[in-house]
Amino acid sequence: MTVITTGKRIDLYPAKTEDIDIIMNLENANENKNFVWQGSYEEHMSEIDDPSYILAVFREKSDNRILGYVLAGVDKRSDVFELRRIVVAEKGRGYGREAMSLLMDYAFNILHINRFWLDVYPDNFVGINLYKSLGMKHEGTLRQSYRSERGYLDQMIFSILKEEYFLKNTG
Repeated sequence: MTVITTGKRIDLYPAKTEDIDIIMNLENANENKNFVWQGSYEEHMSEIDDPSYILAVFREKSDNRILGYVLAGVDKRSDVFELRRIVVAEKGRGYGREAMSLLMDYAFNILHINRFWLDVYPDNFVGINLYKSLGMKHEGTLRQSYRSERGYLDQMIFSILKEEYFLKNTG
């Protein structure tokens, strides 16, 4: 199993077919389902096979268990990394911060992207606070841009540019 990137407590690995059930369970868990899109098995299979996506799982180094997953789109033409989904199973233990830091480091230092961005629902207070603490800027809000079981939801856009990332992480 080839590691994509490695952190202090977690490693990021490409998702495999046998990981899809775990990914779908994470998406559908009560504490997550209001904040992330739930993909179908077929959608996740196509993401594994599509080179413009990164579907990957975070594994705990000590016991190799899956702690979460990430789905990102990479636009190499424009050097843009779009974080589409991130879910961490064990909340409140710093795994989300470590996962985000690993992703940003990978995007800027390995993929050499210029812009890392994501959207988040306004009621995802934990995510918003994390993104701000990592130096991401709120660019604006797409009003009622997503229809869900909860109704029409706003999507807040956050991003960090290469020069902002390196200024924050080297100075």
